[in-house]
Amino acid sequence: CAVCLVDQASCGCCLIQKQMKRLELRSAFSVALNNDKAVSCYGPFPTNKLVIYKYVFINLGGNYNIQTGIFTVPRSGVYSLSVTIYGIAFSVSTLATCANLQVNNQVVATLSEQNGQDLEDSATAVVAVSLKAGDQVAVNLLRGCCFLCEDSYYNTFSGFLLYPTE
Repeated sequence: CAVCLVDQASCGCCLIQKQMKRLELRSAFSVALNNDKAVSCYGPFPTNKLVIYKYVFINLGGNYNIQTGIFTVPRSGVYSLSVTIYGIAFSVSTLATCANLQVNNQVVATLSEQNGQDLEDSATAVVAVSLKAGDQVAVNLLRGCCFLCEDSYYNTFSGFLLYPTE
């Protein structure tokens, strides 16, 4: 603190500035596919498709783009990222629930569940990854796979900064 000449550790001005800096560094988002009862299924599509999560629980820092489905990393650091996918077949079928978590179009984690003995399938991936400012994180629905939508928030994508590295 430029004003403080004695003890920066106990100076009120310095403590406020430190807290403000910490608030500026925070980054967290948590989104769900949608909250529309009228939409029951997302997919399957003939090609891979970027998932655009429309329901926002939190978007601290504003780095998740609801128009594109992409989280742009605001600062270099270690981030926790998670994806949960859920699908349901309304009859015995070969429907699969599958997706990739990607950073800069490179697969970081694959989630896959094939409809088998029951009609419901889900998978979750949680990873801690080192990311650089400007990296783009997204979820890709794989060709031929689908999610159950509706308003139950079964399909989610979340991330937050654990600690900065620069």
